[in-house]
Amino acid sequence: MPGKPYLFLAVAILAEVLATSCLTASHGFEKRLPGLMSLVGYGVAFYCLSLPIKTIPVGVVYAIWSGVGIVLVSLIGALVFKQSLDLPAFAGIALIMAGVAGHQPAFKVRLRRVRQRNRLTHRASLSCRHDPC
Repeated sequence: MPGKPYLFLAVAILAEVLATSCLTASHGFEKRLPGLMSLVGYGVAFYCLSLPIKTIPVGVVYAIWSGVGIVLVSLIGALVFKQSLDLPAFAGIALIMAGVAGHQPAFKVRLRRVRQRNRLTHRASLSCRHDPC
């Protein structure tokens, strides 16, 4: 199922963003409910993050997870917690987004090559079953 790893990655990103927002709202765990939500959110995030790593290279998963997470947390920080972002922060976020976007085409080419190699290996193993290799 080709789309499931990305679905779990999206859930991991959303859980991490929620957990980080709750961590901010907990004021250093002084407020218990946001602190507890933060711990649960990070647990869900890391579990869901572990699933796409089975089929997608860890560098790609981590680049997407951290890049999208940074952008979303920055936006929530600005909109919800009234934290200001200066010009260098916006420039850094733009560079992160460009890096994540640039990572995707290279990954798709590598993934096609791996799938093609796996098909060839699978065909070879099937032919060895009928004829001794």
